[in-house]
Amino acid sequence: MIDTMYSRSHRFFKRILTRPRIDLPLAFGLFLLASVGLITLYSAGDASLALVGGQAGRFVLGAALMLVISRIPPSVLRGWTPWLYVGSTVLLVVVAVLGEGRGADRWLNLGVMRFQPSELLKLTMPMMVAWYLHPRQLPPGWKDIIVVGILIGIPAALIAEQPDLGTALLVATAGAFALFLSGMAWWRIGLIVAAVGGMIPVGWHFMHQYQRDRVLTLLNPESDPLGNGWHIIQSQIAVGSGGVFGKGWQHSTQSRLDFLPEHTTDFIFAVFSEEFGLLGVIGIIALYAFIIGRCLWIAMEARDTYSRLLAGAIGMSFFVYVFVNGGMVAGMLPVVGVPMPMISYGGTSAVSLLVGFGVLMSIHANRKMHE
Repeated sequence: MIDTMYSRSHRFFKRILTRPRIDLPLAFGLFLLASVGLITLYSAGDASLALVGGQAGRFVLGAALMLVISRIPPSVLRGWTPWLYVGSTVLLVVVAVLGEGRGADRWLNLGVMRFQPSELLKLTMPMMVAWYLHPRQLPPGWKDIIVVGILIGIPAALIAEQPDLGTALLVATAGAFALFLSGMAWWRIGLIVAAVGGMIPVGWHFMHQYQRDRVLTLLNPESDPLGNGWHIIQSQIAVGSGGVFGKGWQHSTQSRLDFLPEHTTDFIFAVFSEEFGLLGVIGIIALYAFIIGRCLWIAMEARDTYSRLLAGAIGMSFFVYVFVNGGMVAGMLPVVGVPMPMISYGGTSAVSLLVGFGVLMSIHANRKMHE
């Protein structure tokens, strides 16, 4: 019996290590995006090689994990999903007790590294919703919709309590996309949207004061130009001063003169806009659109319900990250601390994104193997 188990395990890992599972168009798009991110970070970080080297190391780690995960069949990932979801949710509870951060308990310090467990839910949440809906009749009825709502609500509430409302909304959105792609009737979607809209006044009551200030500042940033409105005003100045062609690489005055806060993280896209102008912004948006389109194409070609819902949710979530950060930098959305994917400096975010793309590549390779 032991020999049989060993033989099966050996064949499983050999199959994982030998199957070519890289989607070359998606990998090429991610490579270009990461390259742009490092170039922009070098400029925004005052030519700090240590900063760029650290981010490059995270990209290498994320790429290695992407390659490993791309070789794990989606059926195996589906079997692991409940454990991954429960584990990442438990880590949120641990963060509430042992977490650390600037004004919020968001990080776990493991000694050799610090990471943000809420980033894991951006992937395990749509995985869990897809896992739950996979064996059930679609489109889902109210019973399944309520269960999915509970699965989404528990981690989202724990993240919002840190407090990190921006990430909580992104995690909830990732799960909601998987539910939306299951073929829900539009009248059900309308009722859910109306119910969520009706809860906004209640949610406003429970928001922290700084979160309310961000929303009010969005409506009138000039009301407090040296306080809450500083981020938005300086970001808009950076974006507008880039013009059509930009000021050129390493010539962003807003970041170099320290007018633009968080210019290597949340507002790095403002630095990019100032240096490369409208043409650069159009180019990077086209690159993002290519990656998102490739994700949705993989979803359409997926073999089963779990793979289709998961791939689609990952692709649409990636779109939301780009949309929210771009809208925040342009002053169209509140400042919520959402990084620009693969551009902003940040370890956990970059690694978790690449892990998600590894899942997409696994789904794509699985489709090719069974055509």
